[in-house]
Amino acid sequence: MGLIERRMIQAMKTDTLPGRSREIEEICGQSVPYEVDWSSFESDAGALNFLDNVACHRVNMALRTIATDEMGKQALRDGLKLIRLKNVPDAVQRHLSFEQGVLEMHAPWALGTQGMHGDAAIREALLARL
Repeated sequence: MGLIERRMIQAMKTDTLPGRSREIEEICGQSVPYEVDWSSFESDAGALNFLDNVACHRVNMALRTIATDEMGKQALRDGLKLIRLKNVPDAVQRHLSFEQGVLEMHAPWALGTQGMHGDAAIREALLARL
């Protein structure tokens, strides 16, 4: 891991992810932490560059479509406890699940929109288990 990746990871840990957790609190009334497999990003500055937009932003967009009323907000507060992210080398290894309060997404984040899970897919995974 080079200096560029270390700086990007530090910025994600100290600024970006806490900000996205606060944004989730604004959406549904409760912050939700992120757990990131940083070792999967160590040598992939491209994935780190896209992570906020193609993972965190997409999650928050999906949450907004669920939190349109108090019932949706309460379901998110009761059900969503953690968001887990992992970088994978190719789209074949993509994975999206929501089990026991954990939204887990594996994707080749460096591919940008070509590798991400879309808002609708995230929303459907959540709605099926909330």
